[in-house]
Amino acid sequence: MYSLIPAVVSALFIGYGLYVLRSRGPSRVGLSFFAVCATTFFWQASWSLLFMTHDDATALALARLGYLPILFLPTTLYHFIIELTGSQDDRPGLYLSYGLACLLGLLLPTTEAVLSGLQHYFYGSYPKAGWLHPLHLVQTVLVIGRAVWLLYRRQQRAVSTERTRLRYVLVSILIYFGAASDYLCNYGVEMYPPGVAFILASLGLIAQAMVRHNLLADPMAAAATIAHEMRTPLASIRSQTRMLSRCLPELIAGYRPEHKGALGARQLQHLGDIARSIDAEVSRSNFIVDMLLASARDGVMQRETFAVHSVAVCVDEAMACYPFTGAERAQVRVTISNEYSFYGSDVLLMFVLYNLLKNALQALQLNGRGTVDVECYSRGMQNWLVVTDTGHGIEPDVLPHVFEPFYTTRRNGCGTGMGLAFCKRVVSAFGGEIACESEPGRYTRILISLPRTTASPRDPARKHIAEHYPVAQ
Repeated sequence: MYSLIPAVVSALFIGYGLYVLRSRGPSRVGLSFFAVCATTFFWQASWSLLFMTHDDATALALARLGYLPILFLPTTLYHFIIELTGSQDDRPGLYLSYGLACLLGLLLPTTEAVLSGLQHYFYGSYPKAGWLHPLHLVQTVLVIGRAVWLLYRRQQRAVSTERTRLRYVLVSILIYFGAASDYLCNYGVEMYPPGVAFILASLGLIAQAMVRHNLLADPMAAAATIAHEMRTPLASIRSQTRMLSRCLPELIAGYRPEHKGALGARQLQHLGDIARSIDAEVSRSNFIVDMLLASARDGVMQRETFAVHSVAVCVDEAMACYPFTGAERAQVRVTISNEYSFYGSDVLLMFVLYNLLKNALQALQLNGRGTVDVECYSRGMQNWLVVTDTGHGIEPDVLPHVFEPFYTTRRNGCGTGMGLAFCKRVVSAFGGEIACESEPGRYTRILISLPRTTASPRDPARKHIAEHYPVAQ
């Protein structure tokens, strides 16, 4: 009877892990979640067999076999949270934790440092803690504590839908951590290990989050699907607008102002500008769709598609293609101190510039005035592309997080927190680095450094870009 509960829970976990992996595909988040499910399965399956075993030698072998995934379980949970929150700066700590788990795993089968024998309880045998076991406890507290902090910090800054998902995970991890009460049995406390109840409740919460909030779905992939679907109505609106722009001037020209209730000259002029305004808004919408699709496609980051390009051509195309409104173009100044080439994708660099220009111009709008400077120059062994705006600036507590995915300070639905994260992905794929400097109330500066290349750029192919990105026209 005592073996039945861990047997059922182990089957549920491995079944659910396989279901997620199959339905969501082998993404980094999905694989790390499967690792948590797999380690939990081996832990509970081993305990199910251990509680049925009466031979001490066999029981000790099962205890050591079952304890191996336990040594790795806190780290796999930490790994899952890092992938889910995109906290790549925590990877050195993750590797250190995996290294410690491997060291303890090597000592487990041949020494009594981790496990020093068996405890005999009313429900069967249970492993006894060795002198090095407290090191594993300290590791567990540290990595799970860090994982909880990453989740809490991320959900505090995430957009609404992402915040809901992360709160589910945060609560489920806190419940799962309750399984640490099983360690009391390693130190002589005779009770049926209650951890199985905690991990079962945690699994139920994660399952609910999967069903109700699409927990492990890639938000950018979902957004890209929506963006792709937007193209059809936008194309229809543009087609109807162009028909309107052809017919409306003749209708206005044939209008008789002396007619009773006639429209004034200003209303007629505004009516004539409607088609052009709608077409401009469609262009801006298509522009946003293109940026969103570029942000969501991992394939565009593949180095096999990269070539040598001229930065001056990319800047020139970006300035020509960006859908400026009103007096925005006059606020942007471009200075190319010297021409240089970079190895990467011209289209992706243009999208990086689009994002930086959008952020800079929004900062000017909030500030009510200012300018944007785009500079290209070489210094030392690096080529530089720098975008500076004299807008409202960025607060010191926000500045370290601006490149983190889904981080945004705009609570009115105007931001997804993916723009600068996309820029960082692109620049890193080019072998470069990106940084941000800012002083509140004075300026914000994005600095992109790109490795030097001695190869000559290929033909700029402006026509090719225009054909593939017609929203620029």
